[in-house]
Amino acid sequence: LAGCGGGKEEPAATDGADTAERTTFTVGFDAEYPPYGYKNDAGEYVGFDLDLAQEVCDRNGWGLVKQPLDWSSKDMELEGGTVDCLWNGFTMTGREDKYTFSKPYVDNSIVFVVRQDSDIQTKEDLAGKIVITQAGSSALAALTNTEDNDENLALAATFASLEQTPDYNSAFMSLETGAVDAIAVDIGVAQYQIDKREEGAYVMLSGDDNKLASEQYAVGFKKGNEELRDKVQDTLDEMVKDGTFAEIAEKWGLTDSVCLGK
Repeated sequence: LAGCGGGKEEPAATDGADTAERTTFTVGFDAEYPPYGYKNDAGEYVGFDLDLAQEVCDRNGWGLVKQPLDWSSKDMELEGGTVDCLWNGFTMTGREDKYTFSKPYVDNSIVFVVRQDSDIQTKEDLAGKIVITQAGSSALAALTNTEDNDENLALAATFASLEQTPDYNSAFMSLETGAVDAIAVDIGVAQYQIDKREEGAYVMLSGDDNKLASEQYAVGFKKGNEELRDKVQDTLDEMVKDGTFAEIAEKWGLTDSVCLGK
C-alpha cells in the first residue's frame, strides 16, 4: 500500500455520505498497467490515472491512498469498501449497469500484439494460434462475452487456446519466449510496452479491421455512490477548463486518446 506520504493504511469510505468530511481518497488500481498505473524502477506507484487522482485530491484537501489490487478481485474490493473507486484504465463500455461511472475520459481500442518476425498479419491469421490476455480485462471480456458478440466469439473459437495471465508484463514475457503467439491488449498499454522493449521486436496488427473492440475508460464507483462520483467529476471538469488535465495527458503521451471536454 502506498499513500501520499507513505503513511499507514486508512480505511476507505465508500457510501458517499461523508464526502464533505472526507480526508482520504482510496484509489484501487492495477499496479501492472502502464501508463495508467504501475510501479516504476524506484518502487513508486505512478501513472496517468494516479496523477489525475492526485490532482483531484490536492484540490479537495484529501490524502491520496494508492491501493494496488489483484484486478480479478476488483469488484470484491469495491463492494467491500477497501477502495473508494476503480481508477486505472477501467473500461465502462458494457459495464454501465454495474457501477456508478464518471464521464468517459479516454477513448481506447483493443488490439493484438505479435512478434515482429511473426507470420501473423491479420486477426484471421490467429486461427490455430495461442492468444493471451489479462485475467479480468476488457480484452478478455471482448473475447468471451456471450451477449451480442458473435463476431468476436467466432474469432476466439479459431484460436488454439485463449490463455489468461495476472498482468501484461507476464504476457509480453510469454510472447518473447514463444510460449504464446499474440496478446490481446488495450492500445495504450500495448504502445507503452512496445516502446519500452527492444526496438522493432513487437508490432500491433494495423488497421481498424484488426482491432478487437473500441471502448471508453471512466472512473468506476460503487453502484449508487453518486455523491462521491459527482465531487470527483466536478474536479476533473475544473482540470479540463484550466488546462491541467491536458498537461497530465501530454506528460504520459495520451493527448490523442483523451476525450473528456472534447
